[in-house]
Amino acid sequence: MSTSPALPRAPRAARSLAATVATRSAATLAFATLTACGDASGDPVQVSVPQGASFRAVADSLESAGVVSSARFFRWYATLGGRDRAIKAGTYALQPGQSWRVLLDALIEGRGLVLTVTIPEGFDLRQITPRLARLLDVPEDSVRAAVRDSAWRAERNVPAATLEGYLFPDTYTFSAGTSARAAVRTMLERFDAVWRPEWDARLTALGITRHEAVTMASLVEKEARVAEERPTIAAVYWNRVKIGMRLQADPTVQYALPEHVDRLLFVHLEVDSPYNTYRYDGLPPGPIASPGASSLEAALTPADVPYLFFVAHPDGHHEFRRTFQEHQQAIAMVRREARRRREAAREAARAESSATPASSPDA
Repeated sequence: MSTSPALPRAPRAARSLAATVATRSAATLAFATLTACGDASGDPVQVSVPQGASFRAVADSLESAGVVSSARFFRWYATLGGRDRAIKAGTYALQPGQSWRVLLDALIEGRGLVLTVTIPEGFDLRQITPRLARLLDVPEDSVRAAVRDSAWRAERNVPAATLEGYLFPDTYTFSAGTSARAAVRTMLERFDAVWRPEWDARLTALGITRHEAVTMASLVEKEARVAEERPTIAAVYWNRVKIGMRLQADPTVQYALPEHVDRLLFVHLEVDSPYNTYRYDGLPPGPIASPGASSLEAALTPADVPYLFFVAHPDGHHEFRRTFQEHQQAIAMVRREARRRREAAREAARAESSATPASSPDA
């Protein structure tokens, strides 16, 4: 009786490797499936997905942020489902521990995308409005309408026509689809949160309103280049207010002009606006920019100094003086310094030019 030849068997090492791979794959799939179920807990965290980032980099970022427990298994889970190549770039607010299916849906469909904007200290509404409108993808007019809201102005006892100065400078994160009104309300609430209870006592001690304090803080914000000088700058302006001397603050003239100019000329000082403190007495009708907490603090706790004048050096720090004569001397000193700096810069440029070897025609 004839028998069929036996089929060759794989070497024992190969059989063992195949079994190990199969076992690990099954374990991996089982672990990934169990982990993917998730148990959402905790506050959402922000995770950025850069344009063109690999899925490996995205998974690593999610693990670092605590959104997934294992970047490796999350990659395998996404790859098994063929869902690792359609991630949308952007910044997301994601819930740690949520199911991997929901997480992948969000990353693929762009759900949970957030919008981040930074409003620097010293920005005014002419700068804030277009920045906010671009971020939210809304018309600028909708932002302008929100900052003119009469109910919000009444709540804050703001006699000016807008909420200039009360949109606190900070970094904000908004959900996609946020309205201009909602964004402005968030910025106003941030201002309210920053305002310290003890500052109300300072208002009483100084005999001023909060609106006047915010207005003064905005002048300090626009003038100060050295943080330590803020209380002294505030003191100069408050000293002028006390004796009925015009503030003559250049930033208020800039605010009164229809658009920013790089250098103020004498003709600009004649602009007819209540914000022009060269022509009108006292504080302007309202803030001219959004002051930060340091400038608000300075306006409410000015330095105890007798100065009435200051002039800026080229590097931004100021010379403070009591009398106009001393002020004129300080101006002359600053101008001499500026000339020395210009001459030194020209001399350095000439020395550098002469030290550079001429290029060879054959080069």
